[in-house]
Amino acid sequence: MKKILVTGAGGFIASHLVEKLVQKGYKPRAFVHYNSSGSWGWLECSQYKNAIEVVSGDIRDFDVVQQAMRDVDTVFHLAALIGIPYSYVSPQAYVETNIKGSLNIFQAARDLGVSKVIHTSTSEIYGTAEFVPIHEKHPVNPQSPYAASKSAADFLALSFFRSFDLPVVVVRPFNTYGPRQSARAVIPTIITQVLSGNRTIKLGALDPTRDLTYVEDTVDGFICAGMSDQGVGQIINLGSNSEISIRELAHLIAKLMGVKITIKDDKNRRRPIKSEVERLWADNTKAKRILKWAPTYTLEKGLKETIEWFKKNMDMYKSKIYNI
Repeated sequence: MKKILVTGAGGFIASHLVEKLVQKGYKPRAFVHYNSSGSWGWLECSQYKNAIEVVSGDIRDFDVVQQAMRDVDTVFHLAALIGIPYSYVSPQAYVETNIKGSLNIFQAARDLGVSKVIHTSTSEIYGTAEFVPIHEKHPVNPQSPYAASKSAADFLALSFFRSFDLPVVVVRPFNTYGPRQSARAVIPTIITQVLSGNRTIKLGALDPTRDLTYVEDTVDGFICAGMSDQGVGQIINLGSNSEISIRELAHLIAKLMGVKITIKDDKNRRRPIKSEVERLWADNTKAKRILKWAPTYTLEKGLKETIEWFKKNMDMYKSKIYNI
């Protein structure tokens, strides 16, 4: 990898990826969402700001995407709308951002001769597991507009590889967590409610299981995908090869925070019943074989670091408001 562009760079995972690239000696170009205040999202508070080239724009606008990708060797494409609940409210926004935005990346990469595009998928496109652990040949069954939009973007990526020889790697993270994650996600939801003094925690469905990976491990997986030629044209899961239910997770977090909690069912936090993904558990064999990648953080170690970060940054979160 020589000159690198990271899209969605002001967001949760991508901001960690940008910082890890700087630590490895790169000066990445960070594509952040344009806004009137000129904010760079999570990169605003990064200690590496002076080592990052920031470009503001909108992933839906082809001209600005193409301009941002000039002279770039490798693209890590993470820009997306990711909130599942909001995809029930505005499916069109997810189509425009996640599908059209990705198409802009692939088309510009083809036009400019980019050496590699690492495209970000999601375990949500598998839907409720038909078997576990889930390997990359598991049927695709998106159960939300968000998952459907990401599935379409995945197949667009692979179509550009097959039709135009665009070097694309589809990286499919399972549930990533860690510092800076939105409070819409379940782990920050639990932590921020406890830190606010609540001992009755509002959650949605408790029985679904998830495969959880700490953000440092996830970004290492992305970098391995960027550096390896063996992943081109492939879909590769990034996960821990384990599962935990939301109920068990909530009580584990409470235990690590030294409190006892009760859980209150909040119907506003539930997905439509046919849209709920009941079970996700990654088979990461392919990532180990092709990328030489495996997670290094245990769940407890990752949760402890996440809890400590939220303790220091609670003023950034509005724990009493549930935003979709």
